[in-house]
Amino acid sequence: MLLLQQSMEDRTRKEFMRIQGKLRLGYFPLPVSEARHIRNWLCYPVSAYSAIDPCIGEGTAFSEITGGTSARRYGVELDAYRAEVAATVVDELIHGDCLEVHCPVESAGLLFLNPPYDWTIGATRSERTERVFLAHTYRWLKVGGVLILVVPAAHVRECGEILASQFKDTRIFRLTDPESVRYRQVVIVAKRRSRREREQLRDVEIVARRAHFANIGTNYDRLTPLGGAEAPLYDVPEGGPAKLENRGLPLDQIEDLLPRSSAYRQAARILFPEPATIKGRPLTPLHSGHVALCAVSGLLNGVFGSGEDLHVAAWQAVKVVDRSEETQEDGTIVVRERERFTNELTIVFGSGETAILH
Repeated sequence: MLLLQQSMEDRTRKEFMRIQGKLRLGYFPLPVSEARHIRNWLCYPVSAYSAIDPCIGEGTAFSEITGGTSARRYGVELDAYRAEVAATVVDELIHGDCLEVHCPVESAGLLFLNPPYDWTIGATRSERTERVFLAHTYRWLKVGGVLILVVPAAHVRECGEILASQFKDTRIFRLTDPESVRYRQVVIVAKRRSRREREQLRDVEIVARRAHFANIGTNYDRLTPLGGAEAPLYDVPEGGPAKLENRGLPLDQIEDLLPRSSAYRQAARILFPEPATIKGRPLTPLHSGHVALCAVSGLLNGVFGSGEDLHVAAWQAVKVVDRSEETQEDGTIVVRERERFTNELTIVFGSGETAILH
């Protein structure tokens, strides 16, 4: 019974996260308090180094982690509004899709990755976006470069193959901010292995490490909470500037130019036809059934009244179930249900008051 309850809770949580992810466009920013804790784990070089955030959002957490250091900050953001905000806190920002951005391998000393939490649908299979973004960006790290990966505990397993083979000195902490607890987020801090270190890895070591990552979701409550470190444990290597290149389509520019194209104007006649306007009076008075059909078809929707009576009206047809009970002579209770359709009117007044009439 307990296992069934936990399974139902896990499914509910996953569905909630998926819905929230769609609403947020996969945007789950790291709370500032957690960013400050992460900063305490890092030791920054005196000379310049490159730091990249491929899903920077508004840049608040990235700025907190790298602020006041010698970092050259690079960011990538798909959302236009968030990109505009983040551009004020980084040296270079690309407004586009991270998966369309290319960077020379081993360019950055620090990679802060808080990817979208969702599924990506491919031609042959579907993958978690956490793994897709990690696979695309981890090569940007220099040997010895520091990875900061923020993901839900349940989906560390999808990233396990890359983490086991490409990174060392891995530590996983449970985030404690209420917003992070809500999504069961963890932070993974690790250092990039060299090629020689990867070649010296034995298969049994990789299998064991992958098994450890696969169990993070079930061991979430036993993980060590992220807190301030007594001393920095990860040295960020220095290095030259990175060179990010956006090879994707300029979506904003295309969106601005599209309405001016002749193809768009021709298609707009079909895709966005002018709403039909019906005027005149009926030849004979309408019966109540006729009025109901006009209402639920949208012909009576609109703005009505003036002053305090100004309101917007919208009609729709709704199905109602009438339920009745009948007791038989032998004591059996028979429940009868009858479905019928009725009209529903939603009214929104200028004052903000709303009403639903049946």
